[in-house]
Amino acid sequence: MKLARRLDHIEPFYVMECAKAALDIARSPACIDSPMIFLNIGEPDFSAPPLVREAAERCLREGRTQYTAATGLPELRERISDWYRERFGLDIAPGRIVITAGASAALQLVCLALIDRGDEVLLPDPSYPCNRHFVAAAEGVPMLLPASSAERYQLSATAVESAWQPKTRGVLLASPSNPTGTSIDPDEMLRIVEAVRSRGGFTLVDEIYLGLSYDDRFGHSALMHGDDVISINSFSKYFSMTGWRLGWIVVPPELLVPIEKLAQNLYICPSTVAQRAALACFEPASLAEYESRRAEFRARRDFVVPALERIGLAVPVMPDGAFYAWFDCSAHAGSSWDFCFDMMRRAHVALTPGRDFGHAGSERFVRLSFANSMPHLQEALVRLESVLSH
Repeated sequence: MKLARRLDHIEPFYVMECAKAALDIARSPACIDSPMIFLNIGEPDFSAPPLVREAAERCLREGRTQYTAATGLPELRERISDWYRERFGLDIAPGRIVITAGASAALQLVCLALIDRGDEVLLPDPSYPCNRHFVAAAEGVPMLLPASSAERYQLSATAVESAWQPKTRGVLLASPSNPTGTSIDPDEMLRIVEAVRSRGGFTLVDEIYLGLSYDDRFGHSALMHGDDVISINSFSKYFSMTGWRLGWIVVPPELLVPIEKLAQNLYICPSTVAQRAALACFEPASLAEYESRRAEFRARRDFVVPALERIGLAVPVMPDGAFYAWFDCSAHAGSSWDFCFDMMRRAHVALTPGRDFGHAGSERFVRLSFANSMPHLQEALVRLESVLSH
């Protein structure tokens, strides 16, 4: 069977290989007395809160499961609009919000709408691998620009201006970022938006971790910088609905019809049950629960980062959002791949090597997810320290 050439530009997801190895070790006799602690998963360890689960059950009992509009339930679009106003002080018209089948579908829709074959899109290195693969799947060319710790592992306006070429179509940013947990400073974001705007390009920002910001300096949406900014968001991270596969896009008005047309053809509409359940995310009791969880994630960060530093695993930039610490393991291993497999076998701690996230030094780095309980995090750091000190 002849495969499409676009697959040549989609790299394997090495994180999954590590995850499979961790599961194999976890099932082995070696882990009977010392169970594997999984710090490799990019998923909240909290499930959807009670009101959300109850809303889903009610939807099923009442048989309210028919298709919605491709752009989503009007009342959910309105609730999200209200959230932007109350949380970020932004006036985002509900008509600019498109509900999608997860943030992944949102990225696919935008890339298909804006990228032609051979168009180049600038991304930071390191960054989440699927983002560049969405560009490649749309037959564009992802251009990874090395981003240093001094730049918070994010693109700068200067880097964008220097890298812009005749084939450059836009930028794909993530703030806060997976794997680093770092955000783009709002002033720098404005400079990037202006640089891209002046060149007739698009600014697409993955903001799926925006709700999990811990620093008032960085906890702002790029949407504050103009109606031409495109923002991707999700119910998976802050709202703890990973398996429900529900996200949204905020688009410029002129992009609404093209995005709607693509959504109609690609998947008809997002899950009706998930949408009706998500309405309950914005109830006061649910929002209070989410804020309590955000405080818990912050407490975990404040424990994990100093603990890593203490055992010689440097975290060059304090994560200001998400639930990841991006640490340098080069003092203990020649590569993060070897380091992670060694820690799986000897410490029974599963981590994620940097190989997937870029090519400019990521081989030295490891992503630790602190989306796990504090007792598990404490035990994991004790195990790592014990192994690395011998």
